[in-house]
Amino acid sequence: MIVVAGEALIDLVPSPQTALPPSPDGGSPAPGGPLPALLPRRGGGPYNTAVALGRLGSPAAFCSRISTDAFGEALLAGLRAGDVDTSLVQRGSEPTTLAVADISPDGSAGYGFYADGTADRLFALPPALPATVRALSLGTCSLVLEPGASAYESLLRREAGRGVFTALDPNVRPGLIPDPDAYRARFRSWLPDVALLKLSEEDALWLAGSGEGPGGAMGGGRDAVLAVAKEWLAAGPVGIVLTHGGDGLTVLTPGGGELTVPGERVTVVDTIGAGDTVNAALLHRLDAHDALSRTAVAALGPEDWHDILRFAARAAAVTCSRAGAEPPFAAEVAA
Repeated sequence: MIVVAGEALIDLVPSPQTALPPSPDGGSPAPGGPLPALLPRRGGGPYNTAVALGRLGSPAAFCSRISTDAFGEALLAGLRAGDVDTSLVQRGSEPTTLAVADISPDGSAGYGFYADGTADRLFALPPALPATVRALSLGTCSLVLEPGASAYESLLRREAGRGVFTALDPNVRPGLIPDPDAYRARFRSWLPDVALLKLSEEDALWLAGSGEGPGGAMGGGRDAVLAVAKEWLAAGPVGIVLTHGGDGLTVLTPGGGELTVPGERVTVVDTIGAGDTVNAALLHRLDAHDALSRTAVAALGPEDWHDILRFAARAAAVTCSRAGAEPPFAAEVAA
């Protein structure tokens, strides 16, 4: 079983059917016009990863704290519909976290969060995970927002210490991080306990100290991204996967291994949940290669990684082809 730990929330996504009308001269939308309707969709990076694993056919469980409000019930229903085990889910009467999405013309999404006093922030460290657990995946807001962040960090360290394969996607949300330098130091402290690190180019630059992502203080070239990723690789992971948006994915492995595959061409509706789908696809395909252990990942060759990354690229493309975080089912990404 693969356990995904972290937040579950509701994304409020602008409806494309109610986009702001253009100005009378045909230019940009006129100010003061009607606002687009916001559609509630199940979300949260770890939540999306768990659902994606279930849809791909991997035995998966979700470990989090979910509200007892109507949104929380909808989140639980989504997990069950995706064949995700919910026995590790804690419940609370506090409201569900909301994330208001802002969709750019290229389909990329930014978020504003309403997370004060919400249920997922009060996650408590659970007892030892079941003996059937082979991998633990964490990331996003859950490792930022206290007091739950410390509990998730403890879960990472404890499970890594007993030999569980661990995966981390920082999925940085700068607006939620009051002290960037402190968070960067905390991130580096996790690396000895992380077997597989997956992150975007933008997140890598931010975590390296650029502050603004590409074009920031340390420069925005891919060479800079690869250089800092190689430093992190030396700190503990046996693999680092970097995502390059529509340009594909790169894996770095100890000993200087490096392999890049191109992205799948698709008409992008939005990119919500694409990175989360990559997380799930990597873990699912690693499991297919019987490689959910540090030793097994270290033994993977270029052909193995090519298969794993191509599968992840196909899965992410399907998610980008439809609105919201709607990861693919196994039949949609069959080779």
